[in-house]
Amino acid sequence: MTQCDHNCSSCSQNTCESRIEKEKTNDFSQIKKVVAVLSGKGGVGKSMVTSLLAVELTRAGYKVGILDADITGPSIPKSFNISGHVKGSESGIFPAKTNLGTKIISINLLLENATDPVLWRGPVISGVLKQFYTDVLWGELDYLLIDMPPGTADTALTIFQSLPVDYAIIVTSPQDLVSMIVEKAIKMAEMMHITVIGAVQNFSYVVCDNCDHIIKLFGNNENSNLSIPILDRIPFDKKLSSAIDKGMIELVENTYISSTVKKLTEE
Repeated sequence: MTQCDHNCSSCSQNTCESRIEKEKTNDFSQIKKVVAVLSGKGGVGKSMVTSLLAVELTRAGYKVGILDADITGPSIPKSFNISGHVKGSESGIFPAKTNLGTKIISINLLLENATDPVLWRGPVISGVLKQFYTDVLWGELDYLLIDMPPGTADTALTIFQSLPVDYAIIVTSPQDLVSMIVEKAIKMAEMMHITVIGAVQNFSYVVCDNCDHIIKLFGNNENSNLSIPILDRIPFDKKLSSAIDKGMIELVENTYISSTVKKLTEE
């Protein structure tokens, strides 16, 4: 196999991901940057990091939207206390809007009941994700954050090949097993020619309620074998967890991701 030199003008490989035409938004949407939040591993806090990023970017004055791409396990609406069904018109679908103004689309905003399972095969899920980008009336956005599902298969490929993703932010936790799987996601993004901003380490430590001593529950593992820098570390925080469960994430003051927001907005 010939190694890609990224010179498409002299390339005959029409199936290369860099040559696949990206989906375009509708006439009512102008999106400046698309950012994927991914891990490859489930349960590390991608949705939480996506939500925190949206809150901090919105507080900084940016116009933000969230595309919840985890079709079989959506959780973004609950974090913002968004329920009910989104509405549409002949022009497209109107996204839900949070108290601070973040726009959200999620499969849970289309289902009859939030606990109904989505029993769809890959091609159907891929089609819905494309529609979330093309048919939703996003309006003017500085950032569209995509909350990615676990894995590097169908859904992730659809998003990276079909949507104009500019940057990726990786979410990890301080365990060697997680690092190994997360590295797969990093390499996938790089293979798709997407700039990886850096990583956010979740479950990094816990602070003792009595003496403020920092306890690293997973030992001193710092994900040192990752090929990208860790920009921020999020501890076990009962207040943060409770706020998310209550749909009050926009009221959280300490979001722990200031370095990631700074890095993203400097790009």
